[in-house]
Amino acid sequence: MVRVEKFPRVDGTLGWLETAPSSRDPLGEQIRGQHEFDVAIIGAGFTGISTALRFAELNPSARIALIDALRVGEGTSGRNAGFLIDVPHNLDGGKTDADEARLLYGLNTFAIQRLREYKDRLDIPYWCESGKYLAAHESENLSALKEFADMLGTAGFDHEVLAGEGLRRRLGTDYYLSAVYTPGNVLVNPAALVRGLVKALPKSVVLFEKSPVTGIEYGPPHRLRFVGGSLSARTVIQATNSFSEEFGKLSNRLAPVFTYASLTRRLSDDEIRDHFKNVAPWGVTSAHPAGSTVRFTVDRRLFVRNTLHFLPELNASPQRLEEAWQQHRRSFEARFPQLTTVDFEYTWGGMLAMTLNHAPVFSSPGDGVYVMAGCNGVGVVKGTYLGYYMADYISGIKSKNLDFILKNSGPSWVPPDPLRTVGARFRLGREAGHAKGEV
Repeated sequence: MVRVEKFPRVDGTLGWLETAPSSRDPLGEQIRGQHEFDVAIIGAGFTGISTALRFAELNPSARIALIDALRVGEGTSGRNAGFLIDVPHNLDGGKTDADEARLLYGLNTFAIQRLREYKDRLDIPYWCESGKYLAAHESENLSALKEFADMLGTAGFDHEVLAGEGLRRRLGTDYYLSAVYTPGNVLVNPAALVRGLVKALPKSVVLFEKSPVTGIEYGPPHRLRFVGGSLSARTVIQATNSFSEEFGKLSNRLAPVFTYASLTRRLSDDEIRDHFKNVAPWGVTSAHPAGSTVRFTVDRRLFVRNTLHFLPELNASPQRLEEAWQQHRRSFEARFPQLTTVDFEYTWGGMLAMTLNHAPVFSSPGDGVYVMAGCNGVGVVKGTYLGYYMADYISGIKSKNLDFILKNSGPSWVPPDPLRTVGARFRLGREAGHAKGEV
């Protein structure tokens, strides 16, 4: 039996979840006793839920268990920055050619439209069709913006280059020298969205929350162990991202990187009038991979995400959260010096499951086991389409999109610890030093 040694936990106070409607409502039950299903999906984030929804569409008689160690919305799917990015975007910027960009754009917009349909049907709140800004504060990063804009132009994507007063009016801050705006991005409260998707699950899918898998005896049938219970299934789908190597079917492929976010209280009417009059909700990502992601939300809060740590233990300590909070204050006050009295209500940590070549894990180790991981910081959209096409793959449905995913998955090898930790921390430290005012 493979024993699982590391488990997800709540790192900090989860701002998106706390501000989501019905955040305390139970959505699933905790596993107790013995259960049998046709399919067990480990991980009830965007990837796992997307897999369950599509698999149930294709196989309406299949009995499906959807399992999460935490409550839905407490994991990575509820802790990210809430960007549904349409045009190709990765944390090393400028490495996607125009032909590949068009293919990725097709997958991204497919996933966004699928999520939009669920949002409309289920009346999921905090969905904002606001676009996205890729912005630079340091002049040395303007070349990255030009490279990105050139790729967008070559690929035929709508975009706008902004600077000076025009950019300041859009954002309510003069911190950035220039930005490339793309209109197709959607901003969401990710915890509200992922919890809302649960309402779309048919009766053939049973959700188990607060049920960490403590071990697996691989078969088939495969038997999953829990505290106080077990579950058997002929097919097991692992959609656990940074925790995927814990289950014994994947090794030396992931580099889990912790990052942190803070969310302010709601801005007052006076603060909006004085500093954000006629400013629509917006989201900014940085032209430097170690820079800050910043949002002005539809419910009048400001969001800051930055600070990168390589933590092989897969959890953040209170000391790490405090360090991140202090950096968030510096970053916030540099961008909004007129709002120094606005406090953060929430600060939390979450993981990016990175791969060295930015290719995701989309694999079948055999015997009815399937693994998806390595979304590289764009997991809401990528997880949605990976889950959809994994269900197709298992069900024998072929398509050009599935062929593209299969061809472009497969992360490169990552050396084991201690080399992995030494190398990752060296690179993160170097990137942070080069980011300067982008943080």
